[in-house]
This record gives sequence, C-alpha cells and structure tokens, in this order.
Amino acid sequence: MKMGGIIFGLVVVVVALSMNVAASEVHHVVGGDHGWDPNSDILSWSSGKVFRVGDKIWFAYSVAQGLIAELKSREEYESCNMSNPIMMYTEGLHTIPLEREGIRYFVSSNSENCKNGLKLHVEVQPKDSPSRALPNTQNVVAAEPTSPSGSAHYGHSVILSILLFVIVVIAY
Repeated sequence: MKMGGIIFGLVVVVVALSMNVAASEVHHVVGGDHGWDPNSDILSWSSGKVFRVGDKIWFAYSVAQGLIAELKSREEYESCNMSNPIMMYTEGLHTIPLEREGIRYFVSSNSENCKNGLKLHVEVQPKDSPSRALPNTQNVVAAEPTSPSGSAHYGHSVILSILLFVIVVIAY
C-alpha cells in the first residue's frame, strides 16, 4: 500500500506542476473567431491583449488571400514593405511561439490587404511582469463559439495529467 501512496503522490505533483505551467501559457488566435482575414479588425482584436514570453500566437488564414510575412522593423511594417521578410508563413494555419521579449511585426503578403490594416505588431512582455493587464470586461457579450477561442489557458499537458490521474485512481 505504501507504493500506491507514493504513486498517487507523484501523480498529484505532476498534475499540479502541469496546471501551473499550462496556466502561464496563453494561446492567442489572431483575429479571434474570424482569424487572419481582410474583414477582421486585427487592431481592435489586439487592443488590450498582453503577449508574454511562453505564449503562442496562432494564424488561421486563406492562402488564396495572401501569405503572412514577418518583418524586421517598424518602418517595414508601417509601409508594408515586404522586400526582405524575416520569415514567410505559407501553410494556412501556423503557430508561432513567443520565445523572447521584444516587438514582432506580421503583415499580409497581399500589399492591398496590408495597407488596409491586415497586419499585427506584437510586443512580447516578460513572462512574469508585474504590469499584468486586466482584461477589458466592459460591453462583453458572450456568444456560442464557432471556432477555437482567442485564448486557452490550459494546454494538452493538463488534460493528459488528469487522464493519467484517473487511470491511476481506477487501477486501485
């Protein structure tokens, strides 16, 4: 019975650690339910969002409407100058981990869409910055989601940990 107690204790620790790690990571689906689309208001979507080291941004887009270019500078971003991109995202669904602090610039490779506002600059904050912004809760109306939400605070590791916990409990 002591071995069972040790295993149970280890499972609880794994679940607790997984929840702590997953809770610190946010997945931002750029544009929310509309995704990266010329009809999306990316500026409004990003307003008030805090992006931190460890978060991920998800781009869901139609390749037919243009690719996504990551640019080096604010000047390139503001002028939609895609002559020398850092990276081109071409798959229609792409996850980009935010691994370090700083500003990153993303634009539609379709010049017209870029000039019409289909672009995003992300200022990546430190993981544990004291200036954690609170979400804007004024005029919020909840609707039934039609696609993945803009932020998910719990990842697959939490689900797997809970599943492992249930399996261990059932085994006894």
